[in-house]
Amino acid sequence: MNTTLAKLSGPIGVAAFVIAFAAPALAYNGQNLAGEAKISIEEARATALKAHPGKITDEELERERGGSGLRYSFDIKNGRHTQEVGVDATSGKVLENDREGPNPD
Repeated sequence: MNTTLAKLSGPIGVAAFVIAFAAPALAYNGQNLAGEAKISIEEARATALKAHPGKITDEELERERGGSGLRYSFDIKNGRHTQEVGVDATSGKVLENDREGPNPD
């Protein structure tokens, strides 16, 4: 029984190590700007999904005109269409809620 546990702990330990260090690679674009944001990406996600329910397929924090100049941008897929929802990173207000065009940026 102890040899079975020893055999499993090796692969499990390696998998846990890989997952722990791979997590930063899964971060959203613009995470380096997060220190300037007044609201978290989790709060912005909730606001965006309230404005347009669906599945978030892309997210970023970016500098863009309008609002405070710093916004979270989410691509939200619902059915065949993708909606771009922008949430001000300072106030949390929805700045944009439009269907993604044929040439997304």
